[in-house]
Amino acid sequence: MEGELIMNIPRRKFLKIAGAAIAGAAAVKFGVGELTETANKSSAAADNSSNMSAVNNSLSRSPSTDKSKVYFTKNINADNLIKIYEKINGNITGKTAIKLHTGEPHGPNILPRDMVQKFQAQVSNSTIIEANVAYGGARSTTARHLETLKTNGWTFCDVDIIDSEGDVNFPVNGGLHLKEVAMGAHLTNYDSLIVLTHFKGHAMGGFGGSLKNIAIGCASGKVGKRQVHGLTDYGSWVTGELLMELMADSGKAICDHFGKNIVFINVMRRMSVDCDCAGTSAAEPTIPDIGIAASTDILAVDKACIDMVYNSPNNKDLVERIESRQGLRQLTAMHELNMGNPDYELIEID
Repeated sequence: MEGELIMNIPRRKFLKIAGAAIAGAAAVKFGVGELTETANKSSAAADNSSNMSAVNNSLSRSPSTDKSKVYFTKNINADNLIKIYEKINGNITGKTAIKLHTGEPHGPNILPRDMVQKFQAQVSNSTIIEANVAYGGARSTTARHLETLKTNGWTFCDVDIIDSEGDVNFPVNGGLHLKEVAMGAHLTNYDSLIVLTHFKGHAMGGFGGSLKNIAIGCASGKVGKRQVHGLTDYGSWVTGELLMELMADSGKAICDHFGKNIVFINVMRRMSVDCDCAGTSAAEPTIPDIGIAASTDILAVDKACIDMVYNSPNNKDLVERIESRQGLRQLTAMHELNMGNPDYELIEID
């Protein structure tokens, strides 16, 4: 019954409920042990270092002899976005989807439309894709979502609401919890996927990188997002390690589906502790912009961005958000699912 009612919860109320649930939730452990401690507002730099060390130790349990390439530029603009994409686009062919978080109405932190427009124009046969959300509000139905796209200026190319005609189940091979996830049905119309992510914090996931962008962002609003949030099997919104594991399962289904025809770009600008789904209520960023990272390896690119956040000045608020939600579990869950290589080489293109 709770899962049936959740679709009618307004976005602002949903965010309050989610925050309250997270604040009161105990750590959830499913066979891998606690990898990070819950951060509190007085977390010191030493604690942050300790948490990252624990995760790094876990990620190095099965070291690879090779390093994944992660390209990086500190200059965030359209030209460098195109330049860094050209380093990784060798297998992007055919009809191409660009998965982008287009944001709630008037969201202050979404990626600049002019930058995305120039980028999209360079990708032949490409379309921006989105999916409806699982909570009420301006993106809960296709009709309202299309109006929000106009409000936010995403009018320079087609935007495909991929669950506007239902969903299709993607199998999760060897998943931690899920056997399949319902994705927007239109996702199967594309040959390649560019995951263009605004890297930032997230109220429930701790941080939103490439994994969150596809794991939640491509799941259908009526079915898939409930699966990833645990509503179907667990009956309530899950938090902590279990949520990160469900996200990894969903992300694996998409990565397996596209195989080599998927790439990941994380833009580290205006990194609020809140996701772009918070809209105008998102907290003002306190950490400086870092740059753009890109890779064909989802784990490597998200890990590289986390490392840069942890090494950045004025990172306390964002690190606290990541650790208080056990967000680092995203990385170790992806590693356990063999989704990528945490050992990477950072290659600057400037």
